[in-house]
Amino acid sequence: MANIVTATLVGLEPEGWREAIRAVCAPLLEAEAIQSAYIDRCIEMVDEHGPYMVVAPGIALAHARPEDGVLKLCLSVATLSDPVLFHHPQNDPVDLMFAFGSPDDQQHIHLLTALAEGLSGGLADDLRRSSTQKAAEQVMEEVLKDVIS
Repeated sequence: MANIVTATLVGLEPEGWREAIRAVCAPLLEAEAIQSAYIDRCIEMVDEHGPYMVVAPGIALAHARPEDGVLKLCLSVATLSDPVLFHHPQNDPVDLMFAFGSPDDQQHIHLLTALAEGLSGGLADDLRRSSTQKAAEQVMEEVLKDVIS
């Protein structure tokens, strides 16, 4: 389907949700898949709209619009040893963070579909059980095998 920039981080200890977003996005910025403005916009979106990106118990998906600074299709995941509060009424605390960016709608839908299928098939638990970066990377490779060209 597409080339995708991926990153996997294990055992982060952010001081709060803003730092968690910055941490999960950092490898995507380093890989030049997003611009720094994209990270700022992800944080602003929570400030403006509340904790909508907390999509399930313990799981947040940081994202913004393509025009906010997405350069390449990308997905990063981080497990948090120290869960953070987004102040979501049902799904806090968050211990699994994803950051996602897509330059166009078709790739956006394809990647989110793969991620949703993975999550419904136990991806979150598999990632939480991954004690090393290598183990977490293998879990993500399996989920993204149909997305990566």
